[in-house]
Amino acid sequence: MEKTAKIYIAGHTGMVGSAIHRKLTKEGFSNFLLKSVEELDLRDQHAVNSFFKMEMPDYVIIAAAKVGGILANNTFKAEFLYDNLMIEANIIHASYQSKVKKLLFLGSSCIYPKFAPQPMREEYLLTGTLEPTNDAYALAKIAGIKLCETYRQQYGCNFISCMPTNLYGANDNYDLNASHVLPALIRKFHEAKIAGKPEVEIWGTGKPLREFLHVEDLADACFFLMENYNDTSTINVGSGEEISINDLAIMVKKIVGYEGDLKYDSEKPDGTPRKLLDVSKLHQLGWKHSIKLEEGIRIVYRDKFLNTHE
Repeated sequence: MEKTAKIYIAGHTGMVGSAIHRKLTKEGFSNFLLKSVEELDLRDQHAVNSFFKMEMPDYVIIAAAKVGGILANNTFKAEFLYDNLMIEANIIHASYQSKVKKLLFLGSSCIYPKFAPQPMREEYLLTGTLEPTNDAYALAKIAGIKLCETYRQQYGCNFISCMPTNLYGANDNYDLNASHVLPALIRKFHEAKIAGKPEVEIWGTGKPLREFLHVEDLADACFFLMENYNDTSTINVGSGEEISINDLAIMVKKIVGYEGDLKYDSEKPDGTPRKLLDVSKLHQLGWKHSIKLEEGIRIVYRDKFLNTHE
């Protein structure tokens, strides 16, 4: 990407989009197109088309999406499916019409089948049944991947897609009704410590295995892919390392300094039993993550809860 290029980051205020914005700024880019949800409703095709015709971006990164944890995904399926389909379809089609030089679509590791072989390789996509609690979100993301593939095949567009693993970092969502597992654990342990609660409830059995990547590492990978990757097939982005929810809870408990007990609610859903990405393809290209999980959680906890009065 040229340093003077006009870059549109869809979703620049979110956790992923803001990290990508910081990374590109650090690399010397400054000609950004940034629109808030209030300024541009990405579900509105007319509004998106008008924006692209007026601004004519050179490069596009789609980090905008309706996202949430297991409860939100399972409760608001129609919203997750509709909103994400509209957002990605509008941006990808407008990018084609505006002759964007390159586009990066960010998906999610939940696109893979619930019982996919582990670690999950890119070719396992669409080889089995999805996890029911987030199938609507996953289907929308799969559609985005296929849009990038088909626009490349039919129109010659340099549209690529990557599948990040579970993310955490600055600007994460700590709403216990909509957040993912890691920010939820951090908040639960912090509030329990402040309130002197004797125990903290953990959803599910604690047995599922999960992989986590700091969002600053993801942003670094996205910049790497925009500079170096131009293939049709999607590419996984992760740490290649996994941890059980039980061990994750113990790690967060230690970092926060909470001294009470853990109580598992097995009536709550576990979700997919294991979800580890095969990141060998990305490693072979020359990129690896640099922030270790415990170090990353310490940074997040310090910045979110110790440097504020929340």
